[in-house]
Amino acid sequence: MKKVLIALILIAGLVAAALVWRKQSDAPSVPFAKVLREKISNTLSTNAKVEPSEYVDVRVDTQGLLKRLLVRQGDAVKQGQLLAELSQPGTAEELASAEARAAQARAELQTLQAGGRSVELAEIEGSVNRLRAQRDAAQKNLDALERLVKANAATKFEADQARQSLNDLDTQLQSLAQRRASLVGKGDLAAAQARVRDAETAIRLAKVHAAQNLIYAPMAGVVYDLPARAGSYLNPGDAICSIGTVDPARVRVLVDEPELGRVALGQPLRITWDATPGKEWTGTVAQKPTEIVALGTRQVGEVLCSVANPAHELLPGTNVNAFILTQVVENALTIPKVSVRRESGVGVYVLDPAAGTVRWQLIQTGASDALRVEVVRGLKEGDVVAQSSDLALKDGARVTPVIQ
Repeated sequence: MKKVLIALILIAGLVAAALVWRKQSDAPSVPFAKVLREKISNTLSTNAKVEPSEYVDVRVDTQGLLKRLLVRQGDAVKQGQLLAELSQPGTAEELASAEARAAQARAELQTLQAGGRSVELAEIEGSVNRLRAQRDAAQKNLDALERLVKANAATKFEADQARQSLNDLDTQLQSLAQRRASLVGKGDLAAAQARVRDAETAIRLAKVHAAQNLIYAPMAGVVYDLPARAGSYLNPGDAICSIGTVDPARVRVLVDEPELGRVALGQPLRITWDATPGKEWTGTVAQKPTEIVALGTRQVGEVLCSVANPAHELLPGTNVNAFILTQVVENALTIPKVSVRRESGVGVYVLDPAAGTVRWQLIQTGASDALRVEVVRGLKEGDVVAQSSDLALKDGARVTPVIQ
């Protein structure tokens, strides 16, 4: 019985040793992939920013209160369309005063042209009486405005306008006094004509000032920025809005310096925006960079692209994802990127199916996408190459291929 037990123990040991030896002698399993012919596209992926292809900032030329704002952000406008209206204190009064002075100057000219001292004296006296009444009213208006300015109930500009009107009246009264003394003399007619011209010039200037209160669109486009608000007070140079052409939109693509050699004019471009998943826009490369600029730790060139945006969904200032198709190879010989190794040069391990071993093969690569790379030289269609694994391979190593 004891001998039988010893024999069984010996047999079990021999079986275990045989199994261990057999396990150690088995070739390791390695994943392999076939060399295929397929279309391969080389795409450069980066970030970009949307801009209008053409734009203009609409600014005011004069100060005033923004009385009316007739557009909203996103509105399409035509060239010459009224955008806003300012309310500038004293503009209407300036025009009325200029028209009054022009009317008076014309009347004086007509009187001189009619001739006759009695007519002139009567006209002068009537004008003096009228201007004195106007001056009294102007003086009262100025006094009232100065009190309101002190109480912060009126602006200094309004008071200055009233003072100017009073000064104008004083000037006219002085002129009439001089005319009364000299009546109509040589050169009086020419002087009267000059006063008419001056008054008409003042009217034109007042109308120009009034026209500055109306803000028109200098170009057709879309209102993509609208900083102004109705009721706000604007100073010369303040912006009302920005108008731009957003179809096509201009996309400023930021390409890292080492990748710029892959970019060429006319290459197709695809745009995505994280805010609208599943939506894409297409365009082409329109202009290559003119300089390299620093962007954080990156050195980039700004590639300008034209992108169709018929629904105006891409808004100026939007940060988007850009994909430039830099190369397309039809019927390329390709392998997985993970099969390419860099040991004694760039190469792959090719399976010898008859021997169950691998051999090291140098290759030359071409275009690539995210997963596969083109093989220009070194392989043929139908070859089987090892993919990446934890196992370190060497030329002539025995393997158990797992074709994937």
